[in-house]
Amino acid sequence: MEAYTAAQIRAAEEPLLAAGVPLMARAAAALAREIRLLLPADRPGNVLLLVGPGNNGGDALYAGAELAALGSTVTVLPTSDRMLDGGRAAAIGAGARMLPVDIDTDAAASVARESDVIVDGILGTGTSASPALRGRAREIVTAILPVLAAENPPIIVAVDIPSGVHPDDGSVPEATVLPADVTVTFGACKRGLLIAPATDYVGRLVVVDIGLGLGT
Repeated sequence: MEAYTAAQIRAAEEPLLAAGVPLMARAAAALAREIRLLLPADRPGNVLLLVGPGNNGGDALYAGAELAALGSTVTVLPTSDRMLDGGRAAAIGAGARMLPVDIDTDAAASVARESDVIVDGILGTGTSASPALRGRAREIVTAILPVLAAENPPIIVAVDIPSGVHPDDGSVPEATVLPADVTVTFGACKRGLLIAPATDYVGRLVVVDIGLGLGT
């Protein structure tokens, strides 16, 4: 599998975005398809979206809107005071429930326990700070991690890359990271997803072609 740095992928995206190519819509549609495959066969399922302030969160919101329109119960848990306005409107318009950003962490864990799938749309490839998860995002992930140790835990789906994993060198500077069962990455494989210790957090890797022209 060919793999690329975050800078190489951003460089491939720039002319397409400038030309108005709907890369986010393509990514969100692919993400929604992958999530649907993980939901129970006998009911629409419960999906919890952990949404950060950037495009990663936007992908999660638009995918959540598609799932809500198909009948799934979709709950949005913001991990920041900001999120993509268009994605927020799409999710709410499709019937998703929006939780307050200051929700009690015990309540957040309770919602996580009731979910079939939790979507990690907190951070994308543009974050290299250490620790990557800070403030509210860190509190929420810390509250949810014990839920994953229980019997029949929710399935974790990472949007593009597990939040807290470095996209280029695969480092995981701090352990407050949701280990994904499935990582749906867009355009091409990020180099760091193939390097330990990130490989312990990626789970099954799905590379989605959204038209960047890079090898997958």
